[in-house]
Amino acid sequence: MSLLSSVGTRIGRQFDRNRARVRHLRQRVFDRQALVQAGQTPFEIIHDDGLVSLRYYPPLAEKEIVLANGSRVAVAQTAQRTPLVIVPPLAVNMLIYDLFPERSLVRYLRARGFELYLVDWGRPGRGQDDLHLADYFDRLLPAALDRVRAHSGVERLNLHGWSFGGLFSLCHAAIAPQGIANLVLVGAPVDYHDNGVLGERYKALARAGHWTHDKTGLTAHGLPTSLLRSPGVLNSLVFKATSPSAAIRSYMGLLANLHDEDYVSNHATNAAFLDDMVAYPGGVVADFIDYLWIDNVLGEGHLPMPDPPADLSDVQAPILNISGRGDPIVTPSCS
Repeated sequence: MSLLSSVGTRIGRQFDRNRARVRHLRQRVFDRQALVQAGQTPFEIIHDDGLVSLRYYPPLAEKEIVLANGSRVAVAQTAQRTPLVIVPPLAVNMLIYDLFPERSLVRYLRARGFELYLVDWGRPGRGQDDLHLADYFDRLLPAALDRVRAHSGVERLNLHGWSFGGLFSLCHAAIAPQGIANLVLVGAPVDYHDNGVLGERYKALARAGHWTHDKTGLTAHGLPTSLLRSPGVLNSLVFKATSPSAAIRSYMGLLANLHDEDYVSNHATNAAFLDDMVAYPGGVVADFIDYLWIDNVLGEGHLPMPDPPADLSDVQAPILNISGRGDPIVTPSCS
């Protein structure tokens, strides 16, 4: 009797697991948003020009927050003197900064007492394909920072820029050094020709590009920007291609753990960022090719724009520059 009972219990457990697998698979495919844990930290939109918006994160209501390792951080009751503005890359959606409640950069920084703002570059459509890099760091970013100054009452700001957000922050600090107190740059690309394996490819492209220009006069800036647009789905694929084995392991892990609701929810939350990247406007891609990859202007200390009014030597703010030894896209030497 006990043997039959044991077998019955195992069969029942397996049945429950299989039923959970089917339920979670259906939800993961058809109602993924219900599983996503991202974007839970409250914010206010204090500026919106139809494409770019500016978020302000007010003080947290909680007395403490819990981190992923289980430790607790007391929420500061006194604000830091200098506001902090997060400047994201172009291709990412903003969920990455608030992905999980216990792994949220904006939640953590707000708990540490920073008056916190975040620039959301929006989702450029085909009507914005004429946007160039300089439009972001010399027009759109300054407009957002002026709104931060008006809202906070503080003139000099701290900028936290990741990847192209770091590039924008650095370039803006060269043009308007008096308004920036400190720069925190994370994986910010500068010298494209000193970038490991990718750098060698950029140098090969530079040789081919210079030869083509010498023979035909053709550059990327001579092409219609609509032809150079890089859609969000392509950017997602390229990002995943930097570590294809990790992408494969991710979905294999999902299949093996479909019975586990927490695992499925975590996978859906990560996918909400990785599978929903944003397009690069065609003008920005032209700047990638001509200014960054071929001419490597930042590596020479110049800004990626026609007739730059400043160069990188004009940056006055102290810089905390963070790079990853294993980063395949922006190596420490590139940054």
